[in-house]
Amino acid sequence: MSLSADYMSIQYPVMEHFYTLQGEGAYAGHAAYFIRLGGCDVGCVWCDVKESWDADVHPKMSVAEMVAAAAAHPGRIVVITGGEPSMYDLAPLTRALKEAGFRTHIETSASSPLSGELDWVTLSPKKFKAPLAENMAWAHELKIVVFNKHDFKWAEEYAAQVPESCKLYLQTEWDKRESITPIILEYIQQNPKWSLSLQTHKYLNIP
Repeated sequence: MSLSADYMSIQYPVMEHFYTLQGEGAYAGHAAYFIRLGGCDVGCVWCDVKESWDADVHPKMSVAEMVAAAAAHPGRIVVITGGEPSMYDLAPLTRALKEAGFRTHIETSASSPLSGELDWVTLSPKKFKAPLAENMAWAHELKIVVFNKHDFKWAEEYAAQVPESCKLYLQTEWDKRESITPIILEYIQQNPKWSLSLQTHKYLNIP
């Protein structure tokens, strides 16, 4: 995508940004800088960052400010999350991050059109607002949050829509982990194309 020279001044609402370890999925355990954009139109009832939903309550940061903040740390993965980051045109932000030498990752429900230069797309569809069909081809990993046993059928429906190379993960909704995790373990043993994703950052009590 062609961008004008002043794209470094473009601003996004940012709820928080921090350096930590990726806690979930294929890059679990890797150092990463997280940028949590404010604003979400999905509205999961069990969301653990509902304070991110209203974009207007979060301060704006320029692309230049976000890149500088990430560059202050040695890790070279930036994870753009939310909220729902697909609500925004991410071309300016991802272009700048790539130019600064970062891998660009996103965690998204893909309920709005995906955009930007993305090295890794974690697609986590939600029942509250389905992903757009054209976004399924972007997925490098599919992460299904399992709230009850009926979610396995739903997970298989989306597994059939992503590329064959896409990694498939099942992850318990955190508050139901004690009851749901054993069910997920049994399901994976019977359906080994799936892998278990743990929210290791919550077990470790890190951001």
